Amino acid sequence: MVAFGKKLRQNQIEEWQRYYINYKLLKKKVNRYSQQIQVGAENQQNVLKDFSIMLDNQIERIVMFMLEQKGLLASRLSILGEQHGAVLEQSDESKISELREAYRAVGQDLLRLLFFVEINAMGLRKILKKFDKRFGHRFTDYYVKTRANHPYSQLRQVFKHVGVGAVVGAISRHLADLQDQEGNHISIYDQPALSHPDPVIDSIKAAVNRLSNSTNFLEFLGKHAFTFQDESPTPSEDHLAEQRYHFMSLLLNLVNTFLYMVNTYIIVPTADNYSRHLGAAATVCGVIIGSMAVAQVFSSVYFSAWSNRSYLRPLVFSSVVLLIGNILYALAYDLNSIPVLLIGRLFCGLGSARAVNRRYISDCVPLKLRLKASAGFVSASALGMACGPALACLFQTNFKIHKLTFNQDTLPGWVMALSWLVYLLWLWISFREPPRENNKLVPQESYTGLPVQDAVEIDFTQPLLLNSEAKFQDNNVDQEFDDGEENYDESHKPVTSIVSAYRLLTPSVKVQLFVYFMLKYAMEILVAESSVVTGHYFIWSTTSVAVFLACLGLTVLPVNVIVGNYISNMFEERQVLLASEIMVLIGILLSFQVLIPYTVPQYVSAALVTFVSAEVLEGVNLSLLSRVISSRLSRGTYNGGLLSTEAGTLARVIADGTISLSGYLGESRLLNATLVPSLFICLSSIIATCFTYNSLY
Repeated sequence: MVAFGKKLRQNQIEEWQRYYINYKLLKKKVNRYSQQIQVGAENQQNVLKDFSIMLDNQIERIVMFMLEQKGLLASRLSILGEQHGAVLEQSDESKISELREAYRAVGQDLLRLLFFVEINAMGLRKILKKFDKRFGHRFTDYYVKTRANHPYSQLRQVFKHVGVGAVVGAISRHLADLQDQEGNHISIYDQPALSHPDPVIDSIKAAVNRLSNSTNFLEFLGKHAFTFQDESPTPSEDHLAEQRYHFMSLLLNLVNTFLYMVNTYIIVPTADNYSRHLGAAATVCGVIIGSMAVAQVFSSVYFSAWSNRSYLRPLVFSSVVLLIGNILYALAYDLNSIPVLLIGRLFCGLGSARAVNRRYISDCVPLKLRLKASAGFVSASALGMACGPALACLFQTNFKIHKLTFNQDTLPGWVMALSWLVYLLWLWISFREPPRENNKLVPQESYTGLPVQDAVEIDFTQPLLLNSEAKFQDNNVDQEFDDGEENYDESHKPVTSIVSAYRLLTPSVKVQLFVYFMLKYAMEILVAESSVVTGHYFIWSTTSVAVFLACLGLTVLPVNVIVGNYISNMFEERQVLLASEIMVLIGILLSFQVLIPYTVPQYVSAALVTFVSAEVLEGVNLSLLSRVISSRLSRGTYNGGLLSTEAGTLARVIADGTISLSGYLGESRLLNATLVPSLFICLSSIIATCFTYNSLY
């Protein structure tokens, strides 16, 4: 991999050379600061102040030049606008063509300006990263936050693209007007679909999108899904994703996600009744619910590996296994067999293809649609979580067909078996296996419309703010490109074992995974024991439990809307993370039975606080995790998505086991006995979070 300093020199526009970030000077300064601090000739506070001033001066020079160039572009557009009407009146094809090319030339120059900004942003990000790595100080977080949030922020001028939209709008409108050969003068503002599909306009939009980093609901849900790539895709990679993309196949992946979540939660309201009918204690429901999670620990690994070779075959296998598992679950009632019941649930867990669903979105959905697809993944999961218990309350019936019993205990199995059968047929008919990637690299022209020598290579032009908060890895994880000594292929090579993946985890990543474990543990304790607890204290019916759980599930999307659109824009993610952990702790404390009698308002309010706080925590935690995890864990079998899935699944297994073991103490002591481990784990995660962030800041 060529060093960034060399690439910066190679891609500089010659006449703009003196306005680029002086990466070489800044790099020397960082090295000099490091030497001075080591010998005690300088203290860290003075270094931070001095370096901040240097960066401010560099950014000011870039911004002033950028504004000057935008002014020149606006002047050229104004002159062309004066000529526009006269040329149309003359109807001279040669002059119309000449004017059209003049507008495109303005677009080309705007595109060059955007690449100028982009490569400077990349240089700034890299020097900040180098500074943090050298001094072990999260200076980047301080610098970006203070500069971007200031009312006179010059840094914000770069990323808000002030004036770019007006220039693009003028070029688009005039090109569309010149293209009109039939006299149908309909403005692009009245009908946006009429906007002229010129390659220059498309390239400008792509460049602007790469510089953008606005936090919104879709982006928040996308991070929540944890379907990410370690770098912005190259033109060849995104072109390959375009070839692989098939809407119906994506929809089938989302339906698979939805059905699996329904399958997971549809039995929760009736699991205690089912275990009683088979002669076991009500608290055996923890084993029944948790057996699916036990199998998922193993299925996540082989499905992740299988998705390296195919997407259709693992989805077909998943559907068949889930079909068999649900039939066994339903038959256990008439066979009066707990082992058959547990084997059925184990089969359901072995059919968990969520790793395939995530991988399909990451690999086969184009960048422009990936955020929406990831948001769809989270929405499908949330909807399935709510629909599962809601469906359970509709099965209040009891009849037999040929010695097969259909009641509230068995209908979840039969209904899900039928659902997976229909899905399997739909999958076989409609799914299109995407073409596999060709390992041979084919040289490509610059897709920007600029000559290759003028275009900034996309593989190293990422937004500054996209990674400003979090890609601060230890030396063995986060590879730098500054000295040209690191091997790119090696630093981006996927890991080949779970042990290798674990070795790449930095302390901050381990803490994020532990937080994820904690929130999944707390949520599983709340959901899995709800039927037993509410039945013991409040004598709730199956319908009441199902409605309660469905209402909890329906809070997921509204909570994410609030966090994604408002809270994440008002506070730093680490602040939201810590506040959410504290709220989960408060919810757990409120859930304890310390007063007699235990009331419905206390239980419901505590459950809402715990569940909603855990949902907020999950989104923020996965967002942070997607930023701080090593780039080597963004692909391959043992990727970051698999690690987070395994952490969450392990938490569910332990939580369900805790419920079953606590059942030996009796139903009257079940609630407090299961809350004590939740309390301890939650306190541990808060301490770990505080310690980690205090050591980084």
